[in-house]
Amino acid sequence: MGHPASVFVASSRIEAPAERVFAFHEAPGALERLTPPWEPVEFVERPANIKDGARAVLRVGPWPFRMLWILEHRGYVAGREFSDVQLSGPFRSWTHTHRMTPLSPSACTLEDRIEYELPFGAPGDLLGGWYVQRKLKRLFEFRHRVTAQAVRES
Repeated sequence: MGHPASVFVASSRIEAPAERVFAFHEAPGALERLTPPWEPVEFVERPANIKDGARAVLRVGPWPFRMLWILEHRGYVAGREFSDVQLSGPFRSWTHTHRMTPLSPSACTLEDRIEYELPFGAPGDLLGGWYVQRKLKRLFEFRHRVTAQAVRES
């Protein structure tokens, strides 16, 4: 019997068409733009694109606890959604789905849904669950703000 995954969802109305928001995520350098300056992330291998099978290799965490995080893109639906699935890294499991849902021709909802399991099962949740949720909330407030600003400028 597996440990139930934790879920984090960030959702924002973005004043731009879903396709433009998707194109921003698909553009070269998007991951760097969406990484806050306070996050200790090094890009070891950048994915060629966000289509199924493309991989990103990151070095994450503060020294001396840095570790490789290998993610694979899956579930690519042009103009609408894609996911990053952890192949190896700091979590027991991690699936991050990026979804752009049209609200009108000029606005959409950007939703980031993350299903994850921390290492060490229930004790890991107890000790780290609140920390991960707080960290994700701050990260995605930054990412949604950067996205909204970037698509207004484009």
